[in-house]
Amino acid sequence: MPALFTFYDPAASGDDFFSERFLHEVEHNVAPAVWPTLAAFAVVVAATPLLILAARRMGFLSHPRARDIHTRPIPYLGGVGMFLGFAVACLVFLRDAPGVPGLLVLGGLTTAVLLVDDRVGMPAPVKLGVQVGIAVLAVLVFGFGIHFIFLPPLHVRDLGLFVLPVTVVWIVGMQNTINLLDGLDGLAASVVGVTALVLLIASTNRPDQAHVVALSGALAGVCAGFLLFNFHPARIFMGDSGAHFLGLAVALLAVIGVAKIAVAAALLVPVLALALPIADTALAIVRRRRNGQSIAHADTRHLHHRLLELGLTQREICLLFACCTGILGAMGLTVFGHRRILAVAIVLLIVVLSTVLGERLRGSRRRIPVPFYRVVRLLLEDRGLR
Repeated sequence: MPALFTFYDPAASGDDFFSERFLHEVEHNVAPAVWPTLAAFAVVVAATPLLILAARRMGFLSHPRARDIHTRPIPYLGGVGMFLGFAVACLVFLRDAPGVPGLLVLGGLTTAVLLVDDRVGMPAPVKLGVQVGIAVLAVLVFGFGIHFIFLPPLHVRDLGLFVLPVTVVWIVGMQNTINLLDGLDGLAASVVGVTALVLLIASTNRPDQAHVVALSGALAGVCAGFLLFNFHPARIFMGDSGAHFLGLAVALLAVIGVAKIAVAAALLVPVLALALPIADTALAIVRRRRNGQSIAHADTRHLHHRLLELGLTQREICLLFACCTGILGAMGLTVFGHRRILAVAIVLLIVVLSTVLGERLRGSRRRIPVPFYRVVRLLLEDRGLR
């Protein structure tokens, strides 16, 4: 089976690294994504200031609540700008690509319906019904589906009748994961942007996956453009409409791209890349059920809230999540080989984390609880007395 991407040949000599051949391979593999990425970025950058003005005139604002971190009204409608950027890139460069009509119809429907939630609010059961309905449409009408699973130790070659429920759970779960992640300025856009790049790399150097490369690039461009206005201090929020659109886009890109590659372990790539927010979502569900609360009950005990309590800034937390997403995504990509260059990327990201966050935590007055700390301390003190 051909390699999934050939940015680097592990068998090549050191002289070939960053050689003319290497640069040619990079250009060849990434070329389908360049113009969709730039187009999506440009549209979001151009549209977002207009949406900020429109939101202020219409009173489409997020007013601070007791559990919110922001202290002043912030315009919504960021989700509209992100969908517009993605749609324009698709219509101009990917009009006839497989899966694009479904992506645009489902993405537009998600953005439009969830705008109602941003404006007047939806009861949790109604919102869940909307999510499930859109996911069912994705499977039954547009043909998106996960047909096998390989998440050790679970290995199912043909899901058969379970394609519908498994795919619906994947899509709904991804939407809620990104929505719960959207608790700090720039956090959701940062994580989704890195995940899109991981999906882009996972789909390169395959003749039948060039459209996935371009779609992933467009999604990364959308996130990059929005971050110019959403990075702390944010001038606009994506709202539920934007978070659900991003979650839907990641879920469907994984289904039409990585999840259909003839490598059973390929589904590990998006799962590993988003392992941190997925785990945080799972813990939030368990925590709320143990407290007798609805799983839709909002709280301030998410991982990013805890990091704020430890003294990290919103920008540092975004950096932490983005680096972790890159590290875990690179680990997922190693299933396709090319471990050396990915190992270098992982080490560099770890260096960034340890340098920036280590200094911040060292200066924090808060202390991270260590399991069995009191027991260890008593044992050490007892040994010292002897």
